[in-house]
Amino acid sequence: MSDRIPVRRALISVSDKAGLEDLGRGLAEAGVRQVSTGSTATVLREAGVEVTAVADVTGFPEMMGGRVKTLHPAIHAGILADKADPSHLAALEAQGFEPFDLVVVNLYPFERTVAATADRAEIVEQIDIGGPTLVRAAAKNASSVGVVVDPARYPEVLDAVKAGGLPADLRQALAAQAFAHVAVYDAAIAEWFGRGAQEPPQAVALGLERVQQLRYGENPHQGAGLYRRVPGPGPLGGAEVLQGKDMSFNNWLDAEAARALAGAFDDPCAVIVKHHNPCGTALADSLADAYGKAFASDEVSAFGGVVAFNREVDRDAARRMAEVFTEVVIAPGYAEGALAVLGEKRNLRVVRAPLPEAGGWEVRPIDGGALVQESDAVTEVRGDMKAVTVREPSEEEWRDLLFAWTVAARVKSNAIVLASDRATVGVGAGQMSRVDAVDIAARKAGDRARGSAMASDAFFPFPDGVERAAEAGVGAVIQPGGSVRDQEVVAAADRAGMAMVLTGKRHFRH
Repeated sequence: MSDRIPVRRALISVSDKAGLEDLGRGLAEAGVRQVSTGSTATVLREAGVEVTAVADVTGFPEMMGGRVKTLHPAIHAGILADKADPSHLAALEAQGFEPFDLVVVNLYPFERTVAATADRAEIVEQIDIGGPTLVRAAAKNASSVGVVVDPARYPEVLDAVKAGGLPADLRQALAAQAFAHVAVYDAAIAEWFGRGAQEPPQAVALGLERVQQLRYGENPHQGAGLYRRVPGPGPLGGAEVLQGKDMSFNNWLDAEAARALAGAFDDPCAVIVKHHNPCGTALADSLADAYGKAFASDEVSAFGGVVAFNREVDRDAARRMAEVFTEVVIAPGYAEGALAVLGEKRNLRVVRAPLPEAGGWEVRPIDGGALVQESDAVTEVRGDMKAVTVREPSEEEWRDLLFAWTVAARVKSNAIVLASDRATVGVGAGQMSRVDAVDIAARKAGDRARGSAMASDAFFPFPDGVERAAEAGVGAVIQPGGSVRDQEVVAAADRAGMAMVLTGKRHFRH
């Protein structure tokens, strides 16, 4: 691309009018003739800018309530003409058309409309056709035309226009932003049309828009950013950071894991996560007591962890966690007294986010592609499960088994969770061997393993895992079953006097 393209004629058609008046005046001062549509032209004229209507260029009025206005050769030929190709310029002259040097377009507010109404006709009407066509045409012809889709770029573009024209590197950057803008817009529309699909979609269009550049990724040498998926409120349901240092890449990951587990329970719940695994989870009659029990699960690992609550945090809960170094606390809300207590720790990141909504599809990138699956959730209940040992669980054991089972679904596989009094007392996460996960959980629990309930996210391939649990004093076990050695595993439980429940459903988490 040649270095600078002088800007003599611009096409402007925007839904977002932010900065429009200053742009129009600045272009007029630089001697740029402006062509515009409908409400954009009205705003520019009211700002004292001389504007030519698109209808005067095309010779046709807007049609069908504005659905057809810029879709005309007089507009698109002027955008698509390669100024380095004499035949293109001759074709324009033969038709009496003029070239454009700058196209300023942003699109109908489709996402905002989806968020505001369920009226299908109204939403469909906000699917822009002419706008993306203009943007794509101008971006394709970046060698001859500049395209602007973001009002934040107006000052930079005006400075370039006044300096003699748009340089090649700026036009290239603007074109890249334009194609990304249209891609995200189309992805939002595809997502809306595909809602409620019962099987993996034939194609997945992910619209991800950067909302923040992060200092680095999992490690300091990795660049990173935070993105929101459109349409949607943003990461973690539109999370707001109320105080503290900027959230890091790892903070966001752990906050997501903690929030997801806390949201799986109805009773007051506290979850402490470290490296994307819960090291402490507990239910109680109050958040303060739940936090105390979760912290007691593994006081060493809780240091520098991320804490999630499943309801508004009160002053008592905030005070309870005040003595522990914590990176992030995330909850649906905070009482005024709680914020005052938490505010005493200036570096503590306090995040407000709604509880997660169940369902949807998960997309996991792999080299050269991605894997797509339904989101996992624990939907099975006690009535779906079967006690298979001579001794059946007591009511207290049932309560802890169901609690541990829900926690295990959010622990990296192989996962073993020991629980007592609706609180974890030992977690074995991410082990290549299930028996190793049992050993780790039992070692973490120590004497608290005696009489505890144990959950395994998948079946025991051999009796050794249950035998190790029995040696630690575990009283009851919940697991999916389905191993060819299920009878041997159940027999091991019977020999130890343990109760065992089969769920018929596993919850691997890799």
